[in-house]
Amino acid sequence: MPPMGQGWPPQYPQGPAAPGSGPPPGYPSYPPPGYTAPLGPPPGPPPGYGGPPPPGYPPPPGYPPPGYPPQPLELRPGIIPLRPLTLSDIYNGAVGFIRANPKATLGLTALVVIVTQAIALLLQIGPMRDLADTDPESIAFDVAVIDSVWTELPGMLISALAAIVLTGMLTVIVGRAVFGSGITIGETWQRIRDRLLPLIGVTLLITLAAIAVVFVTVVVIVAATAAGGGLAGAAVGIPLGLLGVAAALWISVVTSFAPAIVVLERQPVLASIARSFALIRRDFWRVFGIWLLTRVVTYLVSMAVAVPFMFAAALGGAVVGDSASFLIAMALASVGAVIGQIITTPFAAGVVVLLYTDRRIRAEAFDLVLRTGAVADPANPQSTDHLWLTRH
Repeated sequence: MPPMGQGWPPQYPQGPAAPGSGPPPGYPSYPPPGYTAPLGPPPGPPPGYGGPPPPGYPPPPGYPPPGYPPQPLELRPGIIPLRPLTLSDIYNGAVGFIRANPKATLGLTALVVIVTQAIALLLQIGPMRDLADTDPESIAFDVAVIDSVWTELPGMLISALAAIVLTGMLTVIVGRAVFGSGITIGETWQRIRDRLLPLIGVTLLITLAAIAVVFVTVVVIVAATAAGGGLAGAAVGIPLGLLGVAAALWISVVTSFAPAIVVLERQPVLASIARSFALIRRDFWRVFGIWLLTRVVTYLVSMAVAVPFMFAAALGGAVVGDSASFLIAMALASVGAVIGQIITTPFAAGVVVLLYTDRRIRAEAFDLVLRTGAVADPANPQSTDHLWLTRH
């Protein structure tokens, strides 16, 4: 027990240290004179010290430690993650919406394509039979050729209208598939029927613009050839032809979102074209690259499907002869075209709608809008359809 009483505890002197109370002579002081702290961040933990696992390795038990903020999870209620999309995201989503709802995609496409191809084939059978039975050296053969060309126009018109309707209906299906909710063919028609006239107007206006570019190019080349001969026509026609092709491609790309805007945002014709241009102009080359790649992919798939039917048609024409060979060739070619369109049309429509969605995400932070519907009730169409109407 320590002693108690007056003078305890002992009182130590205050103020500067007395001489001789420091470290003994020769003992180093810290920090030494002239020492400067090193610049830069402090060194990290030594190797083997606990931290996040290397990429590709599962986290160890107990990681992250308690109290560490959780990492955000990717929100994916449907066919795409609700964030800026990569090319693989767009292509996987275009395939995913077909797999998620095959009746409303492949079934609808098959119904529309088969009916239109059957009508076009029936309109061409008579003129093509007359063409096959006519002597190629006679004047009647030229008349039969003109008749066969004219009879193709109604079939082409019907096919174009059917393609417009099919594109609009597939756009509605993709819009629902973004949130993982399905839709029937009847419900799709209910959503699209009041947008048919704007869809036709948009398609007609875009087509006329492309035709006008080609027409002006041809007229200028013909005028140059008539004024200066073949050399002048070639000198003017080659660069002007390339410029005309580039202009037609540019029109096709910058207006490619207009049908989706008409359907999903329910915009009028001119406003949808202007909005499509506004969305694409700042990211034209990326959109053009994906658009062109999709065209090449769908063309190669269609040709791969159609080639066996072409060989079968040629073989049938060699075995059978005359008019029967024409009918067999037309039927087999139509079958190959139908199968190719059934496979490629939904995929191409899905790519365009998802590319449009990606541009809205990148330009307008549209993923935040989509997340509100995904968090609320993604399976309820009433809580998601109106989100496409949201404008930045």
